[in-house]
Amino acid sequence: MKLNDLLIDAYGRARERVHDILEGLEPEQLAVRPGGGGNSIGWLIWHLSRVQDDHIADVAGTGQQWTEGGWAAKIGLPLETGDTGFGHSSGQVDKVRVASPALLREYFDEVHAATVDYLRGLAEDDLDRVVDTRWNPHVTLGVRLVSVLDDCLEHCGQAAYVKGMIGRGEA
Repeated sequence: MKLNDLLIDAYGRARERVHDILEGLEPEQLAVRPGGGGNSIGWLIWHLSRVQDDHIADVAGTGQQWTEGGWAAKIGLPLETGDTGFGHSSGQVDKVRVASPALLREYFDEVHAATVDYLRGLAEDDLDRVVDTRWNPHVTLGVRLVSVLDDCLEHCGQAAYVKGMIGRGEA
């Protein structure tokens, strides 16, 4: 299996999880916060989408779907355009209200498509390229790609758990 195929398959699994989580949800369920203060499904899926969009666009040297694809305007959150959700307070989490699961899925799908386009063009040697010198050791492309995928899958697991709580009336 080629490196590109492996990474595309891995990121495709995150896409499958996002679709499974959003399937069958009503718009108001996106904003349910477990225990009144946990992260909502809407926030979790928006955040993982924003992180993937931000980080992949950065390493690819392209624009983000959020801005160049017009998703900031379509989704219309009362947050700074560059906001990805890192370090959000409870009040900021409350501001992430997406009109419908379909809208959130469409944004994620565009981010995923841009990610796959980028991954198709990678060569194995590209993984050693340093992409972030703010850390010690410096972050390579390979580490960044795994980190983004890990973040996506972690938040998918959290969102799936919240969906299960909603289904049992426990959230």
